[in-house]
Amino acid sequence: MNRREALIRVAGLMGGTLSASALLALDKVYAAGEAHAATPKATLPSSGSGPSILSASQSAIVSAVADIMIPRTETPGALDVGVPAFIEVMLKEVYPQADRDRYLAGLTELDTTASSQHGEKFVALELTKRVALVKQFHDAAIGAERQLPKTHAHLQRPFILMTKELTLLGFFTSQAGATQVLQYVAVPGSYHGCQPLQQAGNGKTWAVEPGIAF
Repeated sequence: MNRREALIRVAGLMGGTLSASALLALDKVYAAGEAHAATPKATLPSSGSGPSILSASQSAIVSAVADIMIPRTETPGALDVGVPAFIEVMLKEVYPQADRDRYLAGLTELDTTASSQHGEKFVALELTKRVALVKQFHDAAIGAERQLPKTHAHLQRPFILMTKELTLLGFFTSQAGATQVLQYVAVPGSYHGCQPLQQAGNGKTWAVEPGIAF
């Protein structure tokens, strides 16, 4: 997947805008060779040495949220391609401290709300309650963002939208996301114009722009 296509795809899923930190995260993916090889890599960038940003309990919450956003179906999900590790790498190596602090505060808020509404921590809730809580936070965040000027709406995204942004970014630049969920051909063949979508890769969206040379 070339950088422009990844930007268009993830920005579209996020309502048309990406945060500056997410753009830097995408640059890091490409700097690591994620999408410049003939086939997208399955391995996400390494976090290297040093302390982790997330505790074990925080990582469990991030994993649960990412799994809700892109669950495993007939194709791999967010957990299968290592999205939670990708999120931590981006928080640690790309996002500024203010974004990390806001992310951790929102993560804590989600867990606290789970306890106040249901009497249990987020990861201990049954799936339907976890999904409902994620939707509650997501819808509230989208509603608040729509009240902001378009030029500022994506600058200070809360935990739930930062997680969504990074989950989409990590998943669709992974091997499974690009080749199993999207339509991927490393070396495109002949051109067929005016062809029904259902005849062009079983209706899947292209992972790369046809004709792009790697």
